[in-house]
Formats: sequence, structure tokens, C-alpha cells
Amino acid sequence: MTEEKIDETSEQTPEETSTKPSRAELLEEEGEIAADYLEELLDLADIDGDIDIDVADGRAQLSIVCEDEEDTNLGTLVGKDGRTLGALQELSRLAVQTQTGQRSWLMLDIDGFRNNRREELIKKAQRAIDEVKDGGEEFAFKPMNSFERKIIHDQAARAGLVSESEGEGDGRHVVIRPADD
Repeated sequence: MTEEKIDETSEQTPEETSTKPSRAELLEEEGEIAADYLEELLDLADIDGDIDIDVADGRAQLSIVCEDEEDTNLGTLVGKDGRTLGALQELSRLAVQTQTGQRSWLMLDIDGFRNNRREELIKKAQRAIDEVKDGGEEFAFKPMNSFERKIIHDQAARAGLVSESEGEGDGRHVVIRPADD
């Protein structure tokens, strides 16, 4: 019976042979995958736009912007009330999921639409909060998507009020109420 010689230098623990990517690296990868998908879509639609990738608030964030504001068709990608933007965000998330096997929570903004909408909703939330605090009655917003509802919920919580999403599907909306003492 012969004895096999084992080369100890070739035996490495799993930690030595591969390093697990950090959360930030995984989010950067999500951003790159989504950006590639969106670049291809922009090319097919013959729309000029640059894609900026960032990682913030625990998610990949992509923005499609155009340097020449007079020569942009980005509004068509936003759509009425941001519906096309929402659909493109979901398609981008699916593209990431297809390549990584993991659910993505990336955020997509086009031509500053989401940032402008956020500022508008913060103002609306503040008016509603003032009304609820002054009158003691609840305030119901018109239906909104989940991105918009979260902004309202965050503002109500900061003001010490209670908020709740009610309704189903396209009718889902936020109601702000006085906090129970």
C-alpha cells in the first residue's frame, strides 16, 4: 500500500479561496445590471439619456438624466403620474433578479421626477398633518403607489401622528389620524 503525499499548500479553507461580496458590492452589481438593461432599452427607443448609479438607504438607486433639456424624450419614460416609470423600475428589478437570483429593491428616477414628487408629497403631508392636529379629524389622501405612501407615512410618524394604508390595488391610499393618548 502506497502513501499519497498531500500538498498542504493547495488545501485552503473556503474563506481563503473565496470572499463573500459585501452588501455594498452586491448593490453596486444590481445597479450595473439594471443600468445595462436600461441602456439597451434607451438605445432601442432612440432616447438620449445618461444613467447615474448610486447606493443609498440600503438599495441601488439609478437615475436617468439628459444633459440637453431641450432635446429630451425622458417625459415619455415617466408617463402619466409616473406609471411608466414604475413599470420600468419593475422591469429593471426583474432583470436584476433574473441575473442574480435575488429580489431587488432598486429605485429608479427619471429626469428628477421622484425627487420632485417627494418634495410635493412632503408639502401635502405637512398640510394634512396641520389639519389633523388643528381639527382632530382624520385626513384621507387620494390613492398612491407604495413609494408615495411611504413618504406620507414617514412624515406622519415624524409629526407624532398615526397613519395607515387602506384600500386595495389602485385604490390603496393613506389615512392620517390623531395619535391616541
